[in-house]
Amino acid sequence: MLTTDGSGKICILPDDVIGRIAAGEVVERPAAVVKELLENSIDAGSRAITVDVKDGGLSLIRVTDDGEGMSREDAPRAFQRHATSKLRSDVDLWSIRTMGFRGEALPSIAAVAHVRLVTATRAAELGTELEVAGGLVGTIADAPPVMGTRIEIAELFKNQPARKKFLKSISTEHSHITRVVQQAALAWPSIQFRLTHNAQEMMNYPAVRSEADRIAQVYQPMFLEHCVSLDAALPGIAVSGYLVDAVHAKSSRTPQEVFVNRRPIRSLAVSHAVGEGYGSFIAKGCHPRFVLFLEVDPDRVDVNVHPTKREVRFSDNEAVHQLVRRAVRQALSRETMPNDVQDRSHRAGSTQPVAVAGSHLFSVRESAPATPAPPAWQGVEAQLAFVNEAAGSYARVPSIEVTPLGQINRTYLVAQVGEDLTVIDQHTAHERVLFERLQRAWRTRKMEAQALLIPDPVDLSPAQAALLQRYQGDLEQLGLEIEPFGTSTVLIRSTPVGLGRIDAGRFLQDLFEDLAQWDSLAGLEAKVRSVLASMACHGAVRAGRLMRLEEIKVLVEEWRGEGEITTCPHGRRTSFRLTISELEKLFGRVGW
Repeated sequence: MLTTDGSGKICILPDDVIGRIAAGEVVERPAAVVKELLENSIDAGSRAITVDVKDGGLSLIRVTDDGEGMSREDAPRAFQRHATSKLRSDVDLWSIRTMGFRGEALPSIAAVAHVRLVTATRAAELGTELEVAGGLVGTIADAPPVMGTRIEIAELFKNQPARKKFLKSISTEHSHITRVVQQAALAWPSIQFRLTHNAQEMMNYPAVRSEADRIAQVYQPMFLEHCVSLDAALPGIAVSGYLVDAVHAKSSRTPQEVFVNRRPIRSLAVSHAVGEGYGSFIAKGCHPRFVLFLEVDPDRVDVNVHPTKREVRFSDNEAVHQLVRRAVRQALSRETMPNDVQDRSHRAGSTQPVAVAGSHLFSVRESAPATPAPPAWQGVEAQLAFVNEAAGSYARVPSIEVTPLGQINRTYLVAQVGEDLTVIDQHTAHERVLFERLQRAWRTRKMEAQALLIPDPVDLSPAQAALLQRYQGDLEQLGLEIEPFGTSTVLIRSTPVGLGRIDAGRFLQDLFEDLAQWDSLAGLEAKVRSVLASMACHGAVRAGRLMRLEEIKVLVEEWRGEGEITTCPHGRRTSFRLTISELEKLFGRVGW
């Protein structure tokens, strides 16, 4: 009951109420219990962990491991609040290297459930069994000396019917538990994870040697077939993992997994950096899919900012953002290179730049900038301005003979590129060429405009007219001069050099759609990219246009000169290639 000295309104809460309040911060649902118990098992050095649940975890959660176990003295002590083997002083909070450390999980769980624990250390002649009800440790008894720990959580939230009322269906709660186990398995491939629900095995991931092997277990081998690998580092920060290539991006956001020092987290900085890295490689309406592992010096990351440890704070958010963004872009660009270029890059050594573009190289061992620019992911850029940063990190491909063969349906170009047969979408390939040139001109402050001889008048809606008035100065920096012509009509007076003639009405319609999204785009590059992509699309050769062999050869060579990027700025595919070995297999010539 509440206690007070009778002279005021402030009272002291009883211990059982304090425990249930603390549990509310840690134990949101059954999946949160599973997460905390898994972290304890991982920290105990377990090589195999089994999770058994009944009725979505409401009736029973049992976690069994083969870790180091606990002594008879430590077992009951583990259920006291703030009891931990991971910390000795507050200084340790700034260099945490374990999954759990708060000392709140077990007492919080015991405050809202019935707990039974069986544990033993390697050297113990007898194990220890104890039960905890209402946060109080009951009788302590002997148990078989089987090294490891088995902990059972029964009747979760029985003494908190209000909390239980807000849980979802059994299938929903089970799906949350499945995700927790999957995340743990992805983070720790050297540990076997097994999950059963109502006595039916739902997953079993034997220990494997690498993250790639574990990803194949969780998401099936076909997922990796559509992925590119990523590996880059700065002093004190490293990132590795796998990304779905742009061609196979889908509307689904699964998976989008980020791990920091093997801890699954949510990070606006990292997610935004991945999106920026994909940039114009990905189609509109599609989303990046990835599994990324960040290794950060524990002194440079604070994992003690959220009760359930789902969020972290980096000491240098911008360095993390820059590393991830550039590494993603580099990995996707490397996918567009011919194999011989990739092989040469890899043979050059892991400390060499793999891509060349713009004014500097991005190396996988690059030093952090001394004075980083304000982070784009925080949306601090208030207006359009030129920036001096690296151009796209794609690689210029070496010169190879291009033999144009013809055109299919006045849309697809067929050419022999070296020994390969290549089919190219004439519009998307030309669109990518124009986009790269426009983006390069913008980044190097060499955006030149060309006047149109006969401007076409275009009528605007009041909303469009307001957008134009707001951003007219910014558009002029991109080589677009749009002049009012009467009360609701405008003329396009000039466009960037190299675009050619465009359909003014259609172009302006797309342009105003881009401008309408500017307020929601956090980052200068994203805003400019959308406009440049629209300009490139409207300036590119259209499907249905007849092209001579000479024109085909020029376009294919220009597309190759821009890195043979396999998607247009809006993410549509530009090309399809059959190597000579693939052709020989198709026609059964292999082995002749």
